[in-house]
Amino acid sequence: MEEHYTVILEKMSQLILENMPKADYSSLFNDFVESEFFLIDGDSLLVTCVCENLLKPGQSLHFFYLVERYLLDVNCKGGHFAIVFFKDAEYAYFSVPRLLTLRTALIMHLQKITDIDVWTEFSGCLSEEWRISLGQSCPYFLILADEGLNDQQTHLFNFIAIQSWAMKVNIVLFSGQTSDILRLYAYFMQSSYSEQEFFNKNWRKILMAYETLIQRLEKYRDLNLTTLFGDLKFNNMVEKACETMFLLKQLWPEGSDIRRALCVTSCSLFLEMYQCFLENREKKSSKQMCEDKQEQGSCLTLKDVEDFCKLHCLSVVFQLHLPLSQRACSRFITSAWIKDLKTVFKMKQWCDYFILSNVNMIEFWSLDFLHLSDLSDEPLLKNIAFYYENENSEGLNLNVGDVIMKEYVHLWDTVSKLVENFEVGNPFPLRTTERHFLKKTPSPIKESSQKKMPNLGFIPMSCALVDEFTGDILKELPFLKSDDPIVSSLVKHKEFDELVHWHSHRPLSDDYDRTKANFNECTRDPRYLRSVQKYHVFQRFYGNSLESVSSKLIITQGAKPKKDCSKSRSKKPRETKADRIARENKKRLIAKEEQREEQQWNTLSSSIEKEMKRNFSSGMKKLEEFLKSCKSNSVKVQAEKVGLTACLTAWKEQCRAEGETTKDFSIAVDMMKRIHSLLDKHSELLQEADQKLIARCLTCLGFDELASSLYPTQDKADDIKLKKMNKYSVGIGPARFQLQYMGHHLIREERKDPDDRVQDFIPDEWQRELLDVVDNDESAVIVAPTSSGKTYASYYCMEKVLKESDEGVVVYVSPTKALVNQVVATVQNRYTKILPAGQVVCGVFTRDYRQDALNCQVLVTVPACFEILLLAPHRQSWVKRIRYVIFDEVHCLGGEIGAEIWEHLLVMIRCPFLALSATISNPKHLTEWLQLVKSYWEKVDSAMEKTTFSKRNSGARGSHYKDQVQAKQSYKVRLVTHKERYNDLEKHICSVRQDEICFDHFHPCASLTIDHIEKYGFPSDLAFSPRESIQLYDTMLQVWESWPKAQNLCPENFTHLKNKIVIKKLDARKYEESLKEEFTNWIKNGNVEQARMVLQKLSPDFHDYSGRMLDFFPHLVEKLREMDKLPALFFLFRLSFVEGCAEEACNFLEEKEEKKRHPKADKEAHVIANRLRKLKKSLEKQQKIGDENNEKPSRRLDKSIMNEGEHDYLLERLEKNLEIPQDCTYADQKAIDDESLQMVFSRVNNQRKGDTLKQLARRGIGFHHSSMSAKEKQLVEILFRKGFIRVVTATGTLALGVNMPCKSVVFAQNSVYLDALNFRQMSGRAGRRGQDLLGDVYFFDIPLPKIEKLIKSKVPELRGQFPFSISLILRLMLLASKADDPEDGKAKALSVLRHSLISFKHRRVTDMLKLYFLYSLQFLVKEGYIDQEGNPKGFAGLVSHLHDHEPSNFVFVNFLVRGLFHNLCQPTHEGSKRFSEDVMEKLVLVLANLFGRRYIPAKFQDADIKDYQSKVFLDDLPEDFSEALLEYNTQVTEDFAAFLQIVSRLADMKQEYQLPLSKIEFTGKDREDSPLVSHLMSCREGRTAVSPFVCLSGNFDVDLLRPGVSDNVVLNTIGINHTQAPVLWPHRFDNRGRKLPLNAYALDFYKHGSLVGLEQDNRIHQGEAYHLLKDFYLTIKSISVSLRELCENEEDNVVLAFEQLSESFREKFEKV
Repeated sequence: MEEHYTVILEKMSQLILENMPKADYSSLFNDFVESEFFLIDGDSLLVTCVCENLLKPGQSLHFFYLVERYLLDVNCKGGHFAIVFFKDAEYAYFSVPRLLTLRTALIMHLQKITDIDVWTEFSGCLSEEWRISLGQSCPYFLILADEGLNDQQTHLFNFIAIQSWAMKVNIVLFSGQTSDILRLYAYFMQSSYSEQEFFNKNWRKILMAYETLIQRLEKYRDLNLTTLFGDLKFNNMVEKACETMFLLKQLWPEGSDIRRALCVTSCSLFLEMYQCFLENREKKSSKQMCEDKQEQGSCLTLKDVEDFCKLHCLSVVFQLHLPLSQRACSRFITSAWIKDLKTVFKMKQWCDYFILSNVNMIEFWSLDFLHLSDLSDEPLLKNIAFYYENENSEGLNLNVGDVIMKEYVHLWDTVSKLVENFEVGNPFPLRTTERHFLKKTPSPIKESSQKKMPNLGFIPMSCALVDEFTGDILKELPFLKSDDPIVSSLVKHKEFDELVHWHSHRPLSDDYDRTKANFNECTRDPRYLRSVQKYHVFQRFYGNSLESVSSKLIITQGAKPKKDCSKSRSKKPRETKADRIARENKKRLIAKEEQREEQQWNTLSSSIEKEMKRNFSSGMKKLEEFLKSCKSNSVKVQAEKVGLTACLTAWKEQCRAEGETTKDFSIAVDMMKRIHSLLDKHSELLQEADQKLIARCLTCLGFDELASSLYPTQDKADDIKLKKMNKYSVGIGPARFQLQYMGHHLIREERKDPDDRVQDFIPDEWQRELLDVVDNDESAVIVAPTSSGKTYASYYCMEKVLKESDEGVVVYVSPTKALVNQVVATVQNRYTKILPAGQVVCGVFTRDYRQDALNCQVLVTVPACFEILLLAPHRQSWVKRIRYVIFDEVHCLGGEIGAEIWEHLLVMIRCPFLALSATISNPKHLTEWLQLVKSYWEKVDSAMEKTTFSKRNSGARGSHYKDQVQAKQSYKVRLVTHKERYNDLEKHICSVRQDEICFDHFHPCASLTIDHIEKYGFPSDLAFSPRESIQLYDTMLQVWESWPKAQNLCPENFTHLKNKIVIKKLDARKYEESLKEEFTNWIKNGNVEQARMVLQKLSPDFHDYSGRMLDFFPHLVEKLREMDKLPALFFLFRLSFVEGCAEEACNFLEEKEEKKRHPKADKEAHVIANRLRKLKKSLEKQQKIGDENNEKPSRRLDKSIMNEGEHDYLLERLEKNLEIPQDCTYADQKAIDDESLQMVFSRVNNQRKGDTLKQLARRGIGFHHSSMSAKEKQLVEILFRKGFIRVVTATGTLALGVNMPCKSVVFAQNSVYLDALNFRQMSGRAGRRGQDLLGDVYFFDIPLPKIEKLIKSKVPELRGQFPFSISLILRLMLLASKADDPEDGKAKALSVLRHSLISFKHRRVTDMLKLYFLYSLQFLVKEGYIDQEGNPKGFAGLVSHLHDHEPSNFVFVNFLVRGLFHNLCQPTHEGSKRFSEDVMEKLVLVLANLFGRRYIPAKFQDADIKDYQSKVFLDDLPEDFSEALLEYNTQVTEDFAAFLQIVSRLADMKQEYQLPLSKIEFTGKDREDSPLVSHLMSCREGRTAVSPFVCLSGNFDVDLLRPGVSDNVVLNTIGINHTQAPVLWPHRFDNRGRKLPLNAYALDFYKHGSLVGLEQDNRIHQGEAYHLLKDFYLTIKSISVSLRELCENEEDNVVLAFEQLSESFREKFEKV
């Protein structure tokens, strides 16, 4: 039994440990306005906060502050959660009774004082009730501690983890969590099938082990109690506690505060229990005299314990009467309690627990629970005890004050009355015995000035940029004098430069120069020129796959004057002769085209009519194809009439054939489509006969009233004839028929008048507004759904700038490289232009490569690269050429990575812009912010114009191009929104029933609840398809038969639908809105039950599958093929699954083919192949012999023809043999020709996944994720768009704008990244405009609550990030001081500083950012990167070059300046330029400690690791580097702590004295009537920046200097925390003080060069490892190039060593 118990516990532990390094470190709530529902394990929360380093035992208020600050942070970030405390979890604390009381108080506090949902009803995590609850609530994850206070608690946590995984609930670790302004990051351990299988296989053993553990803990509890309370068992103690409380109720019938009540009841119960304890000892001592004499000597007397209780009562009175502001100044006593108090504390804490846990048992007694958080203050008790033992006994006699005295006497008198077994002494004196409770120590009081804090004050600076940004607060801040040691000892780099012949100040080449140029314009090498030609051919092919638009030749026309949109377009300008000729020519061409189309129709019509008679659907398809290509309206009318007549005939035939059976409405739908088209688009061309035909068709369908309204019949004979046609009727009203069966065919509201600016289509109203924006050089924020056509404005803008001049530039900023490649190909395909030598139309700049970036007119780039150009001081002349910037997917402004760069770009550009997105919920706020930025630039431009004008008047020459640009520019920012999606989207849930894939339609209302509608109404973007509106109406009518508005909302009676032959999409939308409004009124007017039943009936029949759903992935794809729902995108979120599912689908098809294939087919193929080989040889031989023997040509020709004939026959047979059957591939072979296919395939020949992708592509399958190369992605994108590949598995890389429209989108895996924003972006791909009128979205293996959440959640608002880093500020200083145009450079820098989105409309945040800016300058001055005038110096260039790696960039330079790299990089022998492998590995070790740091959860260090190739955990830095880093960190921490002290004046102290979540105030006036209080609370110095709650544990400002101090220490309302300090601690610790090891992936790869090794040992997926290593290599390369540029000594060891390392790492990297 014991062995089984240990084995299963060990197995569970090992399973959890193995999963830890695979955990994703990611943002928990990502981009939900409100997160998915999740759980927090209450005991994990308690343990995590209790183990906080700076929390002292027994200080409950500080503990509650930590808990509340964490929960508030989770709440503010949108967390939607419940906290669960299992009853069984209490057993883990019986060895630490102090925590039992704390746990009980925490549960009561959260339940009674806060709005947090707390669950306490479940006995344990393996109970049936808990399993049911998890099934009903479906939490997405559970936040859990990975280690308890003891082994038993760790096992309990392991049981929770294993059981949660079994229920498909993911685990998030408390350990290693970090937080920033918007997000909470944590280790996320995904539930997978292997864990579910482990639980299911071992569940009996797991249950037995759990029960055994609980039984052991229960025995341990009883043993603990027996030691202290003798024969009294747990239940006896509960009874005793209740008796004591009942007595108190009689003494204080009016009720009490919980602190007073607990104090007196606990003290009285404890005193009685302690007397019993002593009596029990006396009895024992009489039996064992000798041993017990020794024991008795070490035991406190009853009088000692009475004194202890008096001190405790006095400390409670202090808690009751002193405000937090005074208690936070309490002295902190470092002396420990004497050993003999251990039993006393244990017994007292047990009494506290018994009282508190049973306090609710006393009925009809008023107890105020408000201050449950402040039940214990052990540091305060020590302070009081120290005074009475050491100071009062030595003659210091201080008065406690009247109020405190009175309260204390009252409490002690109550204790006396409650103790019935013996007489308790008087309240005074407090100490009656001489026994000391505290140990003697040399310095018992902690001094705040143990470590001197640096001088408080900023280094003075004289810099125009600093004055303009921070001038309003400078006068309020302290500054150091010029003779202050800090100012006089500022760091200088000169010594280092002279020592090693370096020029640290030398300007470095920037990132643009260093980015690999794709093509070298100078070379004339033929092979190279061929590759350039191939590239351009491919780009045109790629661009053509994106859109079939013919290339346009652009001719420069010069700038056109602005159009005045206020004037009506009806006022036409006077027509010139040239215009008239052009108009007449156009008219002639149209007539000619019309004639050609009429001839074409005359030729085709008979064959189409025959086809419709033979096979109606096939014929109709051909007709549709003709109508699509036809432009002539008169020809279209003829074709539509033919189609209508054919529909009528087919419908009648079907109705006659079927008789009474159910009719197939597809023909009726086709008939109504033809009628819609004729009446809506061509009504003016219809004759009377045509109207009669349409009326006949309508009558035939049973729509008599509609027929009469169109063509009234007068002949009675006709009426009789028509009544006979009732058997052809569809049997439902015309409005219902159109909504229910024709929903996605309904005509969209479109303008019919063409716009001369657009040739290819007729733009909608909102699109015309966009064109006006561009024409007027305005800026705009454009919010419109995916595939709505917002990108057209971008190309119109490009065309405008290309036509205006050869100098102007448009910059297109795209969030991903995949999108960059796509836009580049589109531009190159769309436009050609004859430009001066050296200039091109389109260029590209990404971190991987650049091409023609600065000599193009359309630059396509990513945000980081555009920022490089904008901040480069010597690129400003190019920047001034920019005419427009287009920001695609601008919602990335709220993203997790790189969001602040988008902000910087938007505020730095001076020209107009277009900001496009499909998903912004607060566009108005964004537009207002951008308008503020534009107003700033208007003022700047105005001021600079005046300066330029005065200079020109004084004879200076100016830039005429720049003046021209600025004169034209408008500073207006418009908001253009369009909400209507062109295609309807319908959602479906996939489930597995009896091993079959089933689909259930998911009505959008099924995602809503009554509460949600009551609070928020219907979400603004929750749209119904017309049939879903009908479904809602029918369900409402079914549920409430006497519904008063049923008739009004009946489709046939509804105002916008009644008697309409052509119901449009807009009419259906109005009907939908009316239904939503009525349903909301049901809830408002009290018909809640009916509304609830409607939602219930609309919910799908969802079946949760217990097995591994992804095993059915190939069957899911197959089912979609059968339903004609391909092409489809399948979104998964883990790289291994993306590739794995694609390969499984391919294997499924191969196996299917294998089963179908004839058993002898392989043998036959082998025989044919051999015969072909022999025949080929024979042909070659005959040719050779014939040539040599001069054989007769005719004879030779006969043989050759025979052999060639056989060769062709065999080849045909072989191809047929090897041909993949149509049902064994998803590829559409006709979609692309062989030559094009081979061209696409040939590009991936040498790529990592090239062979796999080609193999999959042949089956019509592909995968797409971020770890693929550009060529690999392009293969999948092109073939998918062409229709060859029809199944693609992908991660979120396709969410951001990549043009891959499809019929269906499938969400096949749940993830924290599947949020409201990504859901809308991804589902938006479904429904190809022009091809599909309906898009389908399928949910496969996604929990129902998650689906509901996705559908009803709004996308998050853009709130902005913390916008600054010290590196950015250095780059701004570089720009301001070194720019080609200093005024322009300063204006850009000032714009970035002033206009952060986070500070927009928030004055306090602006002040905080100004102070952080000043701190950054102080750091830069002290480290020697800028001087006091703000001019860059020293290694400013190198640091700003490595700006992506802050603070590692500063540490690296620090090491360099100290000469540490020169010490390390010693060559193999004197005079050599090579370095040993040992030196190289040490260099990688140092760099791996600085760059690309990736942490592993702390607990994983306990795992039994079998490392085959890798070391896994990274070693510490070499000793000299480690010491240097410590010195650097210490200095930076001191400065940052001083900075926090200065900015503490910004804190809102009213809030600082409240608990963060419950807002309980601990304010009040300081008690000045008590000399004792003044004496004990005398430490006011050194506690400025630390939270008053944290001060209660004796923490001072100096504690801010500790390594890795948590953010909970600093004042909460300052808005700045430790994460903004540029420190790089060599070790990161979690909140329990455990070290989080660094993953040694970079060093391990350098040693073994294997991606497989990294996946196997370091637990990093190969694709992700490839990315990490690429970044690491690029960093080494960047450093190497920079060092070479800075050093004039050709043979400097450091430069040579980095060059060797760069080359060596490149070789290893390129091999993979």
